[in-house]
Order: sequence, then structure tokens, then C-alpha cells
Amino acid sequence: MASRTSELIVPLDVRESMRDVYVENYMKITKETGRLMLFAGDQKVEHLNDDFFGEGIHRDDNDPEHLFRVASTAKIGCFAAQLGLISRYGMHYPNIPYLVKINSKTHLVKTSQAEPISLQWYSMDQVMDFKYNSGLNILGIGYTVYLGSEREPEILREAAQAVYEAHRNGLVAVLWMYPRGKAVSDERDPHLIAGATGVAACLGADFVKVNYPHKAGCEAREVFKEAVLAAGRTKVVCAGGSADDVGIFLSRLYDQIHISGAAGNATGRNIHQKSLEEAVRMCNAVYAVTVENAGVKEALKIYEGKPAS
Repeated sequence: MASRTSELIVPLDVRESMRDVYVENYMKITKETGRLMLFAGDQKVEHLNDDFFGEGIHRDDNDPEHLFRVASTAKIGCFAAQLGLISRYGMHYPNIPYLVKINSKTHLVKTSQAEPISLQWYSMDQVMDFKYNSGLNILGIGYTVYLGSEREPEILREAAQAVYEAHRNGLVAVLWMYPRGKAVSDERDPHLIAGATGVAACLGADFVKVNYPHKAGCEAREVFKEAVLAAGRTKVVCAGGSADDVGIFLSRLYDQIHISGAAGNATGRNIHQKSLEEAVRMCNAVYAVTVENAGVKEALKIYEGKPAS
């Protein structure tokens, strides 16, 4: 795919002295296509070990290094993980393009017990200090927002500050936007998800990660267009969700990007729960649909290890 450098609009909160750095990071993270293939490895906190050990999950996945082996071998835009995990393995995987997830929480405390909130773990100064001292290829930061939580004002302020500081330092900012809390009756309501992408735009995010909407009697790929349009110049990517049939997953991904107009994906479990060899093939298939404009049949051949016709 041809470079889309000329189409990139640099946000005005990027300092003039960091504009070239921001452009370089954005082009690296999107492979100069404007689309993001984000390999998500932040579930080690979010879902504890539920996503890494158990029935249907390859034994390789219980070792945190499996994530880094996949990310260093497969085609990706960036690998998202917490700074502490990156600091323990990054010295052996210096060529991975990283996105630092700066807040996380476990799933132990349910909404019935307390409203969701996930506060920032690291300041931007600490992230930048780590970037320069480690020498790693850190391209951006990620932050999760829970719209509808009683703690929403606090969360939104942190998210706004995180995006602003990321841009000032030339980093790409990705927001995970999840409507969640006692005030939210349907987390996958298409209209609500469109509202969430609009909030991400107001926060200045470069990309917003949301769950794929669902509405009875409606095609998701059609109702999802509302969220893409509501985001404006903030680009929308879909969460990969729980492990699914490969063909179904790739078909849904194709629809999200090539029909709804999304600008990528954030996939974790559908990749890393497989063996290293299978995970790499799956990752490359997802990348092909996202970045290389491959069709579903072509992507399936990549996953199956078959030569292109």
C-alpha cells in the first residue's frame, strides 16, 4: 500500500519541536498506511491468568515471554503492554514497536461492588525517561476510559492529560473506551459506542479502541458506521474479543475495516492463545487484512500456511 504521509494531520498539541518525531512514530505504528494493527498484551492484568491458562489455550501462553516471541516474529504495527512487563523482557526484544499501557485494573471487583476506575500507573515523564534510558522503540501510550462510571470525571481528566502529554512528547495516543458501570445497561449499544468514539475525539486521541456494537435485528457492520463517523479525525479500531473461529474472526475484521470504515484492530486472545507458530500465522493474517488490504480468502491462506494463488 502506498504511503499516506501527505494525509496525516498533526494535532496542534504536538510541540513544534516534536512534530517530526510524532510523524515518524505515527508512520511506524501504522506502517505508513494510516491503519493500526495493535497486538494487545495488556490482559495479564486486565483478565489475570484467565486468558493465558486453561482449556483451549496453548501451554506456551502461560509464559509472559510468549507475547514477546509472537510480537518479535510476526507482522504488527505495535505491541501494547504495561511498562513493567516491557522492562523485564525488552532487552531481549529491542526491535519490537511498543505501546505502553499506562493504566490497568483486574476484573476481580465487579460493577455490583464498585464503579469501575483504572488510574494511571506512570507519569509521562516516567514513560519518556524509560524510553530514552532503555533505547526501546516506544511509539505511543494507551489508556482505558470507563464512560458511565461514577468516577468518570476523574477518569476523563487523567485521559485528557495523558493524551496531551503524549502528544507534547511526540507519542501516539490510543484510548480504550468502554462504557461500563451501573448507569450503563448495554455496553454494546451502537449509539452509545458512537458516543464513546466522539468522547475520544474530544480528548484528542489518535486512535480509539471500542468493542464491536450489537443491536438485535441490525447488521453490526452497518450500525458500526455511526461510531466511525462520530470519531471524526480520531481513528476507530475494534477490540478482538474472546477467541473465535478464525474464518469468522477474519470476516468480521474485514467488514469492520472495509465496510464500516474502521482503521484497524486491537487483537490479543485470538492471537496469543495459540502456539507460537500458529499465533504468528494468525497475526500475519490479521495484519494482511488490516494493513495490506487482503481479502478474507487470502488471509485464511496466510493463516493456514498455504502459498498465495
